[in-house]
Amino acid sequence: MNVYLDNAATTQLLPEVADAMHRVLLENYGNPSSTHSHGRSAKTLVETARKTIAKQLNAHPSEIVFTSGGTEADNMVIRCAVRDLSVHTIITSKIEHHAVLHTVHEMQEEYGVRVCYVNLDEEGKVRYDHLETLLTANDSKKLVSLMHVNNEVGNILDIDLVAKLCKENEAVFHSDTVQSIGHMQIDVQETSIDFMAAAAHKFHGPKGIGFAYIRKDSGLRPLIFGGEQERGFRAGTESVHNIAGLLEAFTHAYENLEEDRAYVQGLKDYFIKTLSDALPEVSFNGTCRRPDCSTYTLVNVCLPFDPQKALMLLFHLDLKGIACSKGSACQSGSNKGSHVLAELLSEEMQQRPNVRFSFSKFNTKEELDHVVTVLKEFADS
Repeated sequence: MNVYLDNAATTQLLPEVADAMHRVLLENYGNPSSTHSHGRSAKTLVETARKTIAKQLNAHPSEIVFTSGGTEADNMVIRCAVRDLSVHTIITSKIEHHAVLHTVHEMQEEYGVRVCYVNLDEEGKVRYDHLETLLTANDSKKLVSLMHVNNEVGNILDIDLVAKLCKENEAVFHSDTVQSIGHMQIDVQETSIDFMAAAAHKFHGPKGIGFAYIRKDSGLRPLIFGGEQERGFRAGTESVHNIAGLLEAFTHAYENLEEDRAYVQGLKDYFIKTLSDALPEVSFNGTCRRPDCSTYTLVNVCLPFDPQKALMLLFHLDLKGIACSKGSACQSGSNKGSHVLAELLSEEMQQRPNVRFSFSKFNTKEELDHVVTVLKEFADS
């Protein structure tokens, strides 16, 4: 049996998405910047996608900028905010995605910005009282960059509260929403957020396409030059077939959001109970056992195996047809441990196998039973 439980890294493409992309590749091959009928057809498709996304987020279409994915969107927003908004202080956390952490480090090196890391509690939740302290520490222009859903342990940020604190203290607020767009409702009028990042392949769309939400009149200028695409904000011919795939996946995600969420939450709850019954000493990292403050799409478990045995676990799971992850897919080729878990766990617990299992609507309880059986057999071997 093949079981794919690495949906936080990337998701299976919906057949409808593949069909839409194939159709566009064959029929809408014009350059959206061309004025003839082929170009106008492609342009219409791009703008329809922009308007659809904007309507769902309660944004203005001009606030949606297509990018190659979440990493580019994060880089674009952080770099431009420092360069164009006279940001002198960046407030972030040590468990952000490296698309944010590495960019923040570069801004520290290039522009000399001051970087402050907000305190976290023992579960990795942001200490909002400390965030408020950092926001009121001095009069420098501040950018807060905190992810909505943590990609490794699933903690959910209270973005409404963070947005409120930022607005009260005249700071700009960016959130990496790569793990929440397509899985959660976000209204940018209700939540006073300035910038967001999204990636289609996290909600059954294609890789290589995403978007940045950039609030109108934010003051940001382009990062990439060379053309007037994306209203002059991001030069380069739009990837029309990928945008078509993003649109199909995005529409499908929100049309079926409540049904899919209930089903996937049921899978997660079932997995937690079944695994806990089979391996009573298992523990769960972050808040992933708590549905009130954790995403329904993943769990991060610390398995009760000794370090030597831990070295063979992912290899063993792969041999049994089970795909999962020890952390972010972006760092899977690294010998370093998870920077997220390093902030949350003791040295001893970090030596144990900590595995992320992430779910989608394509998974079944039978697949989860197989995973638990394999883990139990491995524990007893």
